[in-house]
Amino acid sequence: MRHLLTLFDVTTAEIEDIFAITKDIKTKLLHGVREPLLAGRVLALLFEKPSLRTRVSFETGMVHMGGSSLFLGDEVGWGKRESMADFTGVLSQYVDAIVCRAKSHARVEELARYATCPVVNGLTDVAHPCQALADLYTMQERFGDLAGQKLAYVGDANNVARSLLLACGRLGVRFSIASPEGYDFDPAFVARVREAAPGVDFQATRDPQQAVQDANAVYTDVWASMGQEAEKAIRVKAFADYQVNEAVMAAAPSDAIFLHCLPAHRGEEVSDGVMDSPNSAVIQQAGNRMHAQKALLAWLLGAK
Repeated sequence: MRHLLTLFDVTTAEIEDIFAITKDIKTKLLHGVREPLLAGRVLALLFEKPSLRTRVSFETGMVHMGGSSLFLGDEVGWGKRESMADFTGVLSQYVDAIVCRAKSHARVEELARYATCPVVNGLTDVAHPCQALADLYTMQERFGDLAGQKLAYVGDANNVARSLLLACGRLGVRFSIASPEGYDFDPAFVARVREAAPGVDFQATRDPQQAVQDANAVYTDVWASMGQEAEKAIRVKAFADYQVNEAVMAAAPSDAIFLHCLPAHRGEEVSDGVMDSPNSAVIQQAGNRMHAQKALLAWLLGAK
């Protein structure tokens, strides 16, 4: 039995296998074919945070594959009415897999410790592996072979950025980041990525226009994520020069795509002009969340 808490849990070959399944599933869906790969299977969605893309993409994906899902919020009393061991042991008897969207990564790790079915991280403060899989798959769709491509990230070295750096290292994609002082990757995390992906090509700068040079994709995220609302005023000031706007995109190649994990705060981390430009791939990217996650579930649950 496997879990996906971060992309450290999968190898390069396994990500490539998931991408191959993604392509097959998406192509068939576009032709009206919805194979019942997970007929009779049940997915639990255990969420502490609000969601549009993660919830709807997993729920819809399960329906497409002949399975079903249960959305579990505060009413189930996760971590409140009974011990984590008891809660998880019981839930694992009822469902085939659990997707958890938690405020703390430690919560997902504890869930996986007691679960007897696969646990997928649907977002924590540490990692967002499903997002990174969809992002790199989107680049592969647009530009072909990922090896040698470049992804430039402008903003906070947050959970999304961490997952992207690792995904890029695994798949041979060059990664650059432009972030203000105090919002860099933790050196210990970078060292762990270098150990897991020795060939990782990683550059950090304070200059967004320098970061996006030669990039196939330019990526950003909100300046203050869920749970960081109290820091918003400080972060808006710190990131004032890190908006992805027309000037930043002009420093990238003319065919570079713009990516954002959404929801976007237009006028803050990204301008309307960039969000709505022909180079914006955010809708394709969001759609690929569903296709990549269907593939991930099929892979984790051994669907044929």
